[in-house]
Amino acid sequence: MDPFDAISPRKVLERVSTLLGCSQTSNEVATYLDNHDELKHLREQFLLPKVAELPPSDLTLVDGTKECIYFVGNSLGLQPKMAKKYIDEELDKWAKMGVHGHLQGSRPWAWAENNIEELMANVVGAKAEEVALMNGLTVNLHILLLSFYKPTAKRHKILLEDKAFPSDHYAVESQIQLKGYDPKESMLLMKPRPGEEVLRTEDILDTIEKEGDSIAVVLFSGVQYYTGQLFDMAAITKAGQKKGCYVGFDCAHAVGNAELKLHDWGVDFACWCSYKYVNSGAGGLAGAFIHEKNAHTVKPALTGWWGHNLKTRFRMDNEMDLLPGISGFRLSNQPVLLVCPLQASLEVFAMTSMAALRKKSRLLTGYLECLIQHYYNKDKAQPHKPYVHIITPSHPEERGCQLSLSFSVPIAAVFQELEKRGVACDMREPNVLRIAPVPLYNSFSDVHRFITVLGSALAASKELLQ
Repeated sequence: MDPFDAISPRKVLERVSTLLGCSQTSNEVATYLDNHDELKHLREQFLLPKVAELPPSDLTLVDGTKECIYFVGNSLGLQPKMAKKYIDEELDKWAKMGVHGHLQGSRPWAWAENNIEELMANVVGAKAEEVALMNGLTVNLHILLLSFYKPTAKRHKILLEDKAFPSDHYAVESQIQLKGYDPKESMLLMKPRPGEEVLRTEDILDTIEKEGDSIAVVLFSGVQYYTGQLFDMAAITKAGQKKGCYVGFDCAHAVGNAELKLHDWGVDFACWCSYKYVNSGAGGLAGAFIHEKNAHTVKPALTGWWGHNLKTRFRMDNEMDLLPGISGFRLSNQPVLLVCPLQASLEVFAMTSMAALRKKSRLLTGYLECLIQHYYNKDKAQPHKPYVHIITPSHPEERGCQLSLSFSVPIAAVFQELEKRGVACDMREPNVLRIAPVPLYNSFSDVHRFITVLGSALAASKELLQ
């Protein structure tokens, strides 16, 4: 039996527990799934911190020699083991040959990022010439909006989530103001229905249908950072373009997490950071995408010499030979020391496929969901027992690997107790913990261990509050 087949995670757990003759909550299930995980070797490509190395850990509560439970790849991915080697190679090259490093070595600085763009394109489902590695996420979003947001008196709105990531909200607000419009009139913010926590796809499509004639750009995240909702990017793209809108996505929480098909879906533009699920390190080199259909019709509003054709760039004649598509949006040469860790991570992605990672991710996150619901659901028979509510959509196709957990007790105390016990996760106000079991390096045993630690943390936090 392949435990990673296409049936629902709950069905898989039922089959495995029946096969083993044990409860679905038994650690034997986690061990079985780990033993049958064809991607388990990828964990060896990353450095996992020990519990004792995490500053908040309390070594009176947990064994400091154990690897921590790292469920915060949605904020910062783990360091690939090859990152240091590649950085050291470039520092050594700089020390030994100075300026000649621009044209020499395994990654000549003058085109180092070009060497790994095909690897990046494979992760986002694009052609290599549709992808550029450059700048930071918000810089790229601004550069793209400068060209794709061309408001008119009739079509001047930008549609986005009401609770978009703050940086996206600020970027849209400032772009609208830059073009002489009022954000109060031109920012079209979508909220979930009253009493609901995530947006319904039919409501998004209905809004586009009703408001589309006044919308210049539809801009959504691929995965919503707070709720963990994976949007139906294909359907949103189709609906927006049918109404004459450009459609773009901030894929910060989707890249390396969801199986993206930016080219096949016909997405007009997209951008993403690379330090979350793509593991390039804090402030890592970001990415951007422009579909080939826009390559010769959408021009950069700002130009720099890195957007000039490499073959003629160094003639220095100040006659722009602009590269088509996203390549022409480059401004400056990219920092080679940021190229190195990104290369190290993308090479790990190249050892598998996004389809295989998603297959594992569905089961890994589904396993976490099942255990939380078993142990920490609201119990009417025990009204004072702390419980956990999952606000992330329950359907595997509507989420990535992140589950956003809302607690019946104050979140700060729970978060503190988890950190003391060697769990690296993420707290978001007002009352959510974001837990992300990443298929590249997390295991089913990590999930089982987390559930046990969560019980201790809830008990301890309850005692603190009494």
